Amino acid sequence: MKLRAGLALLALVALAALAAPWAGEAFEPDLFNRYAAPSAAHWLGTDDLGRDVLGRLLHGARVSLAVGLGAALLAMLLGTAAGLLAAWRGGLADAALMRLADALLALPALPLLVVLSAIDPAVVGLPRGQAGADILRIATILALFGWVGVARLVRAGTLSVLAMDYVRSARALGVPEGRLLRRHVLPALVPPVAVATALAVGGAILAESALSFLGLGIAPPAASWGNMLAGAQEAVFQAPLVALWPGLAILIAVAACSLVADGLRR
Repeated sequence: MKLRAGLALLALVALAALAAPWAGEAFEPDLFNRYAAPSAAHWLGTDDLGRDVLGRLLHGARVSLAVGLGAALLAMLLGTAAGLLAAWRGGLADAALMRLADALLALPALPLLVVLSAIDPAVVGLPRGQAGADILRIATILALFGWVGVARLVRAGTLSVLAMDYVRSARALGVPEGRLLRRHVLPALVPPVAVATALAVGGAILAESALSFLGLGIAPPAASWGNMLAGAQEAVFQAPLVALWPGLAILIAVAACSLVADGLRR
């Protein structure tokens, strides 16, 4: 039930993202129509610059899904590779990778994300102020911290599988390592990694929204749920609906990912 509910909510967010190109003009300001109430022309009203809130919400869904999926998939790949290497090789490789993971876990995540996000994109060869470059930058930064949990899960799962009698017998009989990985280790890792990845999508969406709210994520005029909240904070009592819609969108997306993860776990 939870899995179906989560998938349904995620499908709703995905449909919203796909509908963004047909949402009308969401970036053209109209200073004579600021904080307009919902109407036939603007179903959810307008923001502080007179831009259509619904159109910006739909464009923000594209940004949130891109960052969430990109960061989660990259973290999953890095974590799976690191966890497999640590468990399979052991010794120095295991010690070095797990101490690196422990060091990253010991660091305060949000302040460090803020510091890294504040670095000028031109330093690493990315253009300033472009939504695509901002999405790539934020997803990469989040993945650099998100791989740790996946790596620890994969390492523990791999060590558990390698301790099984049938795997030890297969290794003693000289079964190639690649076949052992494909037939025995990787299938056993799919459930925990799938749950961790679903949770990571929600965490990345929330982190991107927080960074954009602080002005360090997706730069205006590109639409992001986080920078929509930042633009609405000064008029939260004058026009509360302008802040309500992006906050509700973040809640739905993160709750959907949590429901999917819980459904997969069960």
